[in-house]
Amino acid sequence: MKLVLIGIQGAGKSTQGNMLSEKYNVPYLSSGHIFREMAKEKTQLGRWLKETLNSGALVPDETTLEVVLTYLEKPEYASGYILDGFPRTVPQAEAFNGSIDKVVYLKVSDKEALWRISGRNDARDDETLQAIRKRIALFHELTEQVIEYYRGIGKLVEVDGEMNVQEVFDACVKSIEQK
Repeated sequence: MKLVLIGIQGAGKSTQGNMLSEKYNVPYLSSGHIFREMAKEKTQLGRWLKETLNSGALVPDETTLEVVLTYLEKPEYASGYILDGFPRTVPQAEAFNGSIDKVVYLKVSDKEALWRISGRNDARDDETLQAIRKRIALFHELTEQVIEYYRGIGKLVEVDGEMNVQEVFDACVKSIEQK
């Protein structure tokens, strides 16, 4: 099973990704986690990624594709995965094309997303209000086009991400298992 979770920052992708990973026994992979780990490295790429992430900007398509597609070549992802945070642009989705079974869109309002992020106990360096607002704007500008792209090719399922965690999970499972 190869799934993609799409949603605004704070939509619950990580929570649902980990729960779905356990249910379907496939690894959960967050592109944001990959980039944050790489940003800790004392390399030119690591420093550049740290600056990019902390500003709230997106990592360019070419770099994102190279990093994520290389990561997915690892043996642990051969039988499937649940991917969060990729693809974020239509060019990324097109380059990724037939590599996925379904895309689950966790639909959450901007207000709800901001409320959830502000309530986190483990805020990260890249979760300043300015960076979050920029990411939300980029979500509407770029990632909503990805949602329409997947809707157009019949791979998108939409789930109300504002329900409680268990209800969202149940809705995800039902959507994933429908033919």
